Amino acid sequence: MIRLYLLLGGNIGDKQKVFSETRDRLRNLLGKITAQSAVFETEPWGFESPDIFWNQALEISTSLSPEEVLAQTQIIEQKLGRIRKESQYSSRIIDIDILFYGDQIIHQENLVIPHPRIQERKFALVPLFEIAPELVHPVFQKSIGQMLEKCTDELMVKIVPDVMR
Repeated sequence: MIRLYLLLGGNIGDKQKVFSETRDRLRNLLGKITAQSAVFETEPWGFESPDIFWNQALEISTSLSPEEVLAQTQIIEQKLGRIRKESQYSSRIIDIDILFYGDQIIHQENLVIPHPRIQERKFALVPLFEIAPELVHPVFQKSIGQMLEKCTDELMVKIVPDVMR
């Protein structure tokens, strides 16, 4: 089994319902969720939007290959109403990013692991730090805690109170 780290994100629709359904589908299709962060409110990164994002990091124990994980996460996004737009940065009902797949380094046309911009994004590092502070980035050879200390992103990231995990 491989330790897979994902980041859920979304800023439109019933976020609590969508996140709950996403976790249920991930459990059914990918494997056991072994850790999950709190849900965090975060400002949009890379674009303007009046809608605040929710983000949550998950650790999943999976036997699927990275390509199978990507296929399944994209199916989940589509079934929950995600519409991919031309712009990479836009409002969305759900986004499931693959942050890490064990300690593997993968560079394919449609799949790059570890996530290529994780070190620039507090909205990914803060939730991941909550569940895996000592996890080491296989390219940078720095822990999530070390990367968070060096991150220059100043956008707001705060826990959403009273959200069911």
